[in-house]
Amino acid sequence: MPLIMGILNATPDSFSGDGLFAGDACPEGRGPYLDGVVARAAMLVAQGADLLDVGGESTRPGAAPVSDDVELARVLPVIAALTSRFDVLISVDTSSPKVMREVAAAGAALINDVRALRRSGAIEAAAATGLPVCLMHMQGDPGTMQASPHYGDVVAEVRDFLAARVAACAAAGMAPELLLVDPGFGFGKTLEHNLALLRALPDIAPPGVPVVAGFSRKRMVGEITGRPVADRVHGSVALALLAARLGAAVVRVHDVAATADALKILAAVEHGSTARGPIDELIQ
Repeated sequence: MPLIMGILNATPDSFSGDGLFAGDACPEGRGPYLDGVVARAAMLVAQGADLLDVGGESTRPGAAPVSDDVELARVLPVIAALTSRFDVLISVDTSSPKVMREVAAAGAALINDVRALRRSGAIEAAAATGLPVCLMHMQGDPGTMQASPHYGDVVAEVRDFLAARVAACAAAGMAPELLLVDPGFGFGKTLEHNLALLRALPDIAPPGVPVVAGFSRKRMVGEITGRPVADRVHGSVALALLAARLGAAVVRVHDVAATADALKILAAVEHGSTARGPIDELIQ
């Protein structure tokens, strides 16, 4: 069964409405902002999260970029608070080389990059940290990616992109066992693209490379169910279960408790055990 990555949005403009900061930063690293972070993290860990994914720059459709300084002001106090309180691995959702270096020094255990280390200097920065990296496919950028997504063959193009990024990382000296890939559901894709990628999930990654799948509360869930963001828990859990059956190694979710329960049921039925794989086999 896949590991569960719980989402901690340290932004004021998360599409799912769960952003933890009301402004650009957590003032002086203390106060009600961090109280909210710690409370949500404690809940996610208690519900069964294996990793916590902290993001300081919104990548929702239409989102504007933020500076490195703003991103660091959002995420560094969060990393400090979480690593001092919880025995859980921290992933940081960033594309910035500077942020990668600083969060690695602060105790992050994984870099999760929606741009797959394509920013100038990112692949070198990630390699220098020695951390595992998740490489995601995105057509365009968050500001424009959902304007008019188009592919000749979405499965082939995403598969080829991920293979090329894995090869680029290997050429930069990154160990293959440190890499994960994410087909980027909802990142420059229509509903039809997303469904085609889900059906092809067993074959989307290069051999031996774990797959991360994130559907939680996304537009595709709303397009299928007709539900608004706040009411997409059941659809999101259904997609996480399908991803688990299709071989996903990690599912990235907002609703950890519901996902954990559903995965336990699936594991009990299919394998006679509710145990998930040991995290040290994935994050080395």
